[in-house]
Amino acid sequence: MIRSSSRFHSAGRFLCMAALAVVVLMMFSNVAHAQESPPPAEKLSGGELVWFMIKSLGFVFGPLLLAISVAMMALVVLLFLDLRMSSAIPPGFVDEFTDTVNKRKFKEAFDMARSDPSFLGQVLTAGMSRLQYGLEDAREAAMNTLESIKSDKEQKNNYNAVIATVGPMLGLVGTVYGMIESFSVLAKAKGGVNPSQLADGISHALVVTLFGVAVSVPAIFFNAFYRNRITRVTMDVGHIADDLLTQMYHNSKKAAGAPAATAPVPGAPPGTPPAPPPR
Repeated sequence: MIRSSSRFHSAGRFLCMAALAVVVLMMFSNVAHAQESPPPAEKLSGGELVWFMIKSLGFVFGPLLLAISVAMMALVVLLFLDLRMSSAIPPGFVDEFTDTVNKRKFKEAFDMARSDPSFLGQVLTAGMSRLQYGLEDAREAAMNTLESIKSDKEQKNNYNAVIATVGPMLGLVGTVYGMIESFSVLAKAKGGVNPSQLADGISHALVVTLFGVAVSVPAIFFNAFYRNRITRVTMDVGHIADDLLTQMYHNSKKAAGAPAATAPVPGAPPGTPPAPPPR
């Protein structure tokens, strides 16, 4: 009897809890049906989204970001043209210069290097102008010219790093300005706040950050790319210029020693073979 009564009470409690749960669910379902569901928000089309972003930039941040983008593209194109391997080391120049030096036409070799505007031509011209004072002086002059060329290209490439930093900063300034405007509207609202107006102001503010980051990402890439490119090109030019200067120096020494080796012995009778060069 005791066991049956306890089972009866537990079953009754279970039924009461189930009934209470059903009542709560019915109440929530009635409330949900009583409330009017808001209409679904319409998404902007592609053209509308682009026009929305252009308007969000405004007359201050839009021209600034546009000018930075144009400057970055100009730097990228200029460095691309300057750092081409054909511009640094012209094809066929090394073979033609070597052939001219082997023929001991040093004046023609110097004119060839001086008339060539490439990196290699400038470095060789500086080195050959000091070759009469020794090979080490010629190498030093060539390396100084090469360092000057490298510094010029690095200075241009550093502007890409500046653009990569300035872009997000401008975007952050525009975002903070837009957020201040949005929260000022929220502070002045005496009645209920319209969430759509607040969301519209915040979305306008975030557009400036989007464009700032969009400008900085390619600037970071091109800065790293051209930094490595400058190092590689200058190393190749330095090695080739050093080899050509060394070859020209030794050929000039051979050319200077050739007349002394074939000169006849003073006071010797005709037909006497020339004296051998001193060892």
